[in-house]
Amino acid sequence: MAERIIYELGSKGRRAVDLPELDVPGGNLDAILPAGARRRTVPMLPEVDELELIRHFVRLSALNHHVEKGFYPLGSCTMKANPPVNEVLASLPGFTGAHPLWPARLIQGSLRLMAELECMLAEICGLHAVTLQPAAGAHGELTGLMVVRAYHENRGNPRKRVIIPDSAHGTNPASASLVGYETVEIKSDPDGLVDLAALERVLDEDTAVFMLTNPNTLGLFERRICQIQKMVHAKGALLYMDGANMNALLGIVRPGDTGFDLVHLNLHKTFSTPHGGGGPGSGPLVVSKRLEPFLPVPRIACRQDGTYEWDWDRPQSIGKVMTWWGNFAVLVRAYAYIRALGGAGLAEVSEGAILNANYLLALVGDRFDLPYSGPCMHEFVLSGDRQKKRGIRTLDMAKRLLDKGVHAPTVYFPIIVSEGMMIEPTETESRESVESFARALLEVADEVEHDPDLVHGAPYTTPVSRLDETRAARQPDLAYKRRGA
Repeated sequence: MAERIIYELGSKGRRAVDLPELDVPGGNLDAILPAGARRRTVPMLPEVDELELIRHFVRLSALNHHVEKGFYPLGSCTMKANPPVNEVLASLPGFTGAHPLWPARLIQGSLRLMAELECMLAEICGLHAVTLQPAAGAHGELTGLMVVRAYHENRGNPRKRVIIPDSAHGTNPASASLVGYETVEIKSDPDGLVDLAALERVLDEDTAVFMLTNPNTLGLFERRICQIQKMVHAKGALLYMDGANMNALLGIVRPGDTGFDLVHLNLHKTFSTPHGGGGPGSGPLVVSKRLEPFLPVPRIACRQDGTYEWDWDRPQSIGKVMTWWGNFAVLVRAYAYIRALGGAGLAEVSEGAILNANYLLALVGDRFDLPYSGPCMHEFVLSGDRQKKRGIRTLDMAKRLLDKGVHAPTVYFPIIVSEGMMIEPTETESRESVESFARALLEVADEVEHDPDLVHGAPYTTPVSRLDETRAARQPDLAYKRRGA
């Protein structure tokens, strides 16, 4: 007989809850479950009372770092604080109790919310139409490229290639490959922007789309975007914007006004949904008028009497891209966020994000290498090459920051920056919070110079010390082992 597992918590016979006897007709589990699906032995679970159970999970939650606990400057992720009231609104029974298979006449409020959100996002982006179906940013990219292919096929030439800058998010080439396109990478110029000469060399009639993040992943605005769009459109290609960094543009620049044909947005980054840990997400696709016929079905249509219905009669559509109609609770949060802030408030969001990023850069920039000079937008990228010469890598400094009570920034991305640290403070951090993080980063820079072994051995205050991250990703050990075993 296998050795019984001994847990650190609990004692034999303790219980947190007593479940009532089944009173459902036919509720005998022996009758419902076939013999092959039933356990032959009682599971070996910890036996704890209610207080032990609550304390266990509260303790675990306190060990985890999150934006409500401390500074979380992940570059390109926009880990900002989100209004708790939006969580309440997304939990209203009228929203959570609705079933996606209910007929349109029973979900008029939900359909109205979605239709109005589509109009808001189209206005924010300066484009014509929106689909809310994509479940995340990469899914929005994939949907966008499927629309691009359908558009070109409808014109008699599906085209072969997608052009991507070397500073692009990794999902861009992955999405292009999934749709069957070849990807062509072009190098950035010395200023970290699109190299126009390199773009001109690869643009031709086989180019389907140029995928561009603006601001790019270096935190720089593509100031020659109007010239870029003219070059792209002259070849009959489309211009796509990865909207992961839209938090820098709200109320200031509309992508459609600068020549973009389609944009995906990350509602879970820019429009008020806490994210991380795999979800939830939402990646609506916003397109120009000429691309609207190819959007996924069903679309939301408004009848003459002011009621809403699902419109399936879209013969050029690429079809559905999600089982239902989108991650609805995320849509509710985005709707509430936009309605609460209004146009002026959205502009203040971006202005605050840009101000915080440039202030933080001014505080710490002299102690690290800055690969691309000039003011940034909502984020910036430092290089740890100076510290590497002393034997300390960016990863070491990131681990040491954990001991300072803050989360580390994004490291080693974008890959065109050696020993890169990508830092995005967002607009929701106060001046004091930004200055506190700056002090922590400067303290680590001092330690690199005076006590590099201290930095190399970090972290010291976290629940576990430094892991072999490659093995942790490829060979995770998820089995429970009691202490001392």
